[in-house]
Amino acid sequence: MSDEKGLNQSRRQLLKGGAAMAVAGIGSVVAGAASAACVSDEKVMFDEVVDVIVVGSGFAGMSAALQARESGASVMVIDKMPVFGGNSTINGGAMAVAGSPLQKREGIEDSVDTMVADMLESGRGMNDVEMLKLVCNGTAESCEWLTEHGVKWKPFVQHFGGHSIPRVLQTVESSGAGIIRPLVSAAKKQGIHMRKQTKLESFIKNDEGRVIGVQVREGYYFPKERTGKMRNLGARKGVIMATGGFGRDIEYRQMQQPEMNSELDSTNHAGATSEALKQMMLIGANPIHLDQIQLGPWASPDEKGFGTASQFNTIATYPSGIVVDSRTGERFFNELADRKARADAIMTRRDDKGHPVYPIGFTNAEGAKDAQTLDWGLKYKVIQKAETLDELAKLYGIPAKALIAQVARWNKAVAAGKDGEFGRPMQKAMKLEQGPWYGVRMWPKVHYCMGGVRVNTHSQVLHLVTDKPIEGLFAAGEATGGIHGASRLGACAVAEGVVTGRNAGRICSEAQRIRLLES
Repeated sequence: MSDEKGLNQSRRQLLKGGAAMAVAGIGSVVAGAASAACVSDEKVMFDEVVDVIVVGSGFAGMSAALQARESGASVMVIDKMPVFGGNSTINGGAMAVAGSPLQKREGIEDSVDTMVADMLESGRGMNDVEMLKLVCNGTAESCEWLTEHGVKWKPFVQHFGGHSIPRVLQTVESSGAGIIRPLVSAAKKQGIHMRKQTKLESFIKNDEGRVIGVQVREGYYFPKERTGKMRNLGARKGVIMATGGFGRDIEYRQMQQPEMNSELDSTNHAGATSEALKQMMLIGANPIHLDQIQLGPWASPDEKGFGTASQFNTIATYPSGIVVDSRTGERFFNELADRKARADAIMTRRDDKGHPVYPIGFTNAEGAKDAQTLDWGLKYKVIQKAETLDELAKLYGIPAKALIAQVARWNKAVAAGKDGEFGRPMQKAMKLEQGPWYGVRMWPKVHYCMGGVRVNTHSQVLHLVTDKPIEGLFAAGEATGGIHGASRLGACAVAEGVVTGRNAGRICSEAQRIRLLES
């Protein structure tokens, strides 16, 4: 009895103490969080000072850095990883361009308004329309800018899912490395300071609240959080955040979407985590659409990461083949719908216990002729070859008669120029009449974060409360939110990254230069 009395008294004291903490201590908790995000001291001594600091070295970061340098600013790029490029290097290297010379050569009529409409439809109307127009307006000129910096494109236009017409250009390498390598090379030639293994720890602000630099760990070894030497880097004009998304941060992405747990693989590189986003939020940046996380509908469960199937399905299966439920041998969605529609459809293929039943995507040799990863996919048995449809059915446990009947229905739809089952666009559809056949098991992977911090058309990061710019802080690419709404169209990551990166670089370089103390 005395033990119970003592326990009740302890509980009362604990509750009383908790109430006191809530009233008196919350200010110190908030202050502690703020100080962790920001070193606020106008008289701080900097180890190095440049005009513009760019955090991140992907499409947005390298575009921002080069544009700022070409506008006359001194620039430093920092990246926490041991190699430059991040997700952009392993991206498929495809860029949606409204009004490219290749479109005109092929007689394809396109416009900025049409691209905006396509992205609005894919985004379910959630898009920031002004930012969307900024991106689409800048694609043709930015594509030319990339070409001038040494990027080489395949000599044909592609039609990716969700786009109403063909407008996608792709690097000859079928990889984002075909963009990152020329940009990094150009940056080094133009005297941009390139720093690997340099991790952002916090922002440095002056007494007026302007971001004037960053505190970093130099010599950082990801993911060992306490490695590296602390240094202060000053930015006379501003800091541009081009830190990408958080697709590999399982804990944080699951906070936004509980079903995106560790069982769901990601195409992202290991460094695609949330700490830079959190640092921006801690100094007042407004996070929007963080729960809008895209699944790539072209991935395969038979390999890790982006792999070989993603490129094969993008180039071959989706535009020139079909996808069927392995249990029925029948199509169940529009193969050229936007990514969200396709991924949502695939994720419904489950057994009575909720386990995935992997759909099969396939095409023939004619449909696969431009797929550069075909040989690698065959080597690692991610893609399988069959001489006949009966053999293909046996490989994947598909009812052969049903599969053959589905192919026959598809061929009739192609001949008629109309997909009566799912309304797929048929401009470049082809009949599937002759083998050999190439098949792949399919299951979506976490691919892209549509959410991030809110910016205006000057690429300035906006404050959560005032909706006014946080002075000295800019952001571009996947680190921002709102452009894509609920779902990003394929090939629009390169478009967004390059256009918004250049926009941020140009405007930041035009900002007022302030004097900083350098040690």
